[in-house]
Amino acid sequence: MKQRVMTLFLFLVVLLTGCSGERQVSDTEHTYKIYYLNSSMTRLAPQDYVTETTDTDALIGEIWNQFVTVPQDLDSQAALSDKVTLTKYQREEMVLYLYFDAGYGSRSNMNTTREILCRAALAKTLTQIEGIDYINIYVGDQPLLDKAGNPVGMMAGGDFVESISDVNAFEKTELVLYFADETGESLVEEQREVVHNVNTSLEKLIIEELIKGPEEPGRKRTLPKDTKLLNVSVNENVCYINFDSAFLNNTEEVMDTIPIYSIVNSLSGLTSVNKVQITINGSTDVMFRDSISLNTMFERNLDIGGTDN
Repeated sequence: MKQRVMTLFLFLVVLLTGCSGERQVSDTEHTYKIYYLNSSMTRLAPQDYVTETTDTDALIGEIWNQFVTVPQDLDSQAALSDKVTLTKYQREEMVLYLYFDAGYGSRSNMNTTREILCRAALAKTLTQIEGIDYINIYVGDQPLLDKAGNPVGMMAGGDFVESISDVNAFEKTELVLYFADETGESLVEEQREVVHNVNTSLEKLIIEELIKGPEEPGRKRTLPKDTKLLNVSVNENVCYINFDSAFLNNTEEVMDTIPIYSIVNSLSGLTSVNKVQITINGSTDVMFRDSISLNTMFERNLDIGGTDN
C-alpha cells in the first residue's frame, strides 16, 4: 500500500511539473537564434540558444561555436562549409569584421546559393549581440567581392530574406526616383523600370539607381557617381543608410538640401519607409556641406519639388 501511495505521489509531482509549462528562463539568461540551413540548403533554419554569457568577446566565441556545430537532434546543416576556416575576427565600434581563409571564396566549398545564405545566417546570428549592428566579411586580407567585383561591404541581419528559391531569378520593378532639375534648386520625378535580382531589397535598389544618375534630359545627378553604399536596412519604417565618405564629396551644382531629399523622397515612396537615417561609415556625427547635420531622421518633403503619389 505504501508503495502505491509513493508511486501515486511521484506521478502527481511529475504531472504538476509538466503542467507548469516550458522551462522558465532566469533573469541572467538570454536567448539568441542560431541560424542554420535546412537539409536541402534552400532556407535558413533558426534554433533558439540560451546562454548566461554577457561579456561581448566571450559571447561572440560562444555563439560562433554554436553556429558551426549543428545539434545532433536537428535535421539541419551548418551555413558555413566545414572546409572554410575563420582565421580571426575584430570589432570596431558597431562592426564585426570576420576574416576567413581562401576556402570561403572557393565555389567547390560553397556554391552561390549556399554562400548567400551563409552571409544571411552570419549577419542574422551575430548582429543579435548587443553592440554589433553589422558584419563585414574578408577573404584573406581582402574584402569579400560580389559578382561585379565590388566589395560586399557591411551587412545587417535585415538585409536578407530567409530563403532563396532561385538566386538567378529576376523581376521587373517600376521605381519613382527624384533628381535635381536644371537649376539644381528643385527635385523632379523620374519613373524608371529596372530589372533586378529578386533577392535585392527595393531600398537598396533605389539608392543604387540614384547613384547611377538620371536617364532623362533636363535632370541633374544628386549623388557623386563614386559613392559607395555600405549598407541599407529597414526597421520599424525607418530606413538606415550607410555611405562611405565619398557621399560628403558632393560637388554637384545643386542646393545643399537636394541630395538629402533626393534620397528621402525616393525612399519614402515605398510603403515600408516613413523616415530615413543617413550615416557616413557608421557615424551620424557628420555635417553635410557644413550646413545639414546627419544626426537626425529625415521625412519626405514635397515642398522641395516632385509630386505626391
